[in-house]
Amino acid sequence: MNFFDAVKTCLMKYATFQGRAARAEFWYWTLFSWLLSLAAMAVDQAGGADGTGGAQLASTLVMLATWLPGLAVAVRRLHDVNRSGWWFLVAFTGIGLLLLLYWFVQPGKDEGNAYQSERATPKGESSC
Repeated sequence: MNFFDAVKTCLMKYATFQGRAARAEFWYWTLFSWLLSLAAMAVDQAGGADGTGGAQLASTLVMLATWLPGLAVAVRRLHDVNRSGWWFLVAFTGIGLLLLLYWFVQPGKDEGNAYQSERATPKGESSC
């Protein structure tokens, strides 16, 4: 899966929390979100937002547009490593972010996976 396919897949599965997401899909979406956020911050700065709570319209719109698909792809990524999407709540503990990062970099598990729906990366292809 390349960058554009991953972004397209995440946008098509905007609020789909079922199924699985390969590492490439998750990390390309994360890269896309970061790049889009940086571009929005640049637009806000050029428009006069001073970073002290001024009108940061572009950044706010990007955050609102990418939050739900980002959450959905994270849950699907957890499914790929045979974890429930509810494990994402561990992020609110702070230290849980390290656990999530560990799971997000792990290869997907095909054998014994409770979430056996089709993966984003066909069998035989590299997921990252």
